[in-house]
Amino acid sequence: MNLHQFRFVQEAARRNLNLTEAAKALHTSQPGVSKAIIELANELGVSILARSGKRVLGLTPPGQQVLSAAE
Repeated sequence: MNLHQFRFVQEAARRNLNLTEAAKALHTSQPGVSKAIIELANELGVSILARSGKRVLGLTPPGQQVLSAAE
């Protein structure tokens, strides 16, 4: 777990969960943002993003708590 992962969650939320736009704002790749958020979720043992296939639908309740902690 590191601060970059929390920063990625924050930026994704600011960009309406558009990971491509978050990656552009963070000057990194979209797969890197996605992987960092998935790794954070695995480390915390919770789901952060609600997904339908590859599509991000929103933050889960634990994801909301992670976002609050990040802010």
